Amino acid sequence: MKPLTTPSIINTPFSSEFNTVLNIHSSALFGKKAARAKGNDRKGRTERVKKVKDDVIELEGTVIESLPNAMFRVALEGAPETAEPVLATISGKIRKNFVKILVGDSVTLELSPYDLQRGRITFRKR
Repeated sequence: MKPLTTPSIINTPFSSEFNTVLNIHSSALFGKKAARAKGNDRKGRTERVKKVKDDVIELEGTVIESLPNAMFRVALEGAPETAEPVLATISGKIRKNFVKILVGDSVTLELSPYDLQRGRITFRKR
């Protein structure tokens, strides 16, 4: 019986093309490693970094009343005393991480330009 032989990729006429494909993939992996390292640099920071949305108004306020279904009445900072408080709900990320919001907490709100009486609580100050 004749022994089985496996074809060698190196001896084929397409070996140079195969090597260029390997080089492309290895350079793509190198870029991913650099991106991961950049993400690791971000882990130790204490300041808050978030994406900027174009169509929202971000304001500071204080929770004055807690309502059912995770709703709150929030008085805006810098607004006159006669200004009506905003009805705000908790954003998904705060809900997911079980952040407790109590009366008297200072919070950051996002208001929609379409309805300035309703908002979303996006951050609770420490």
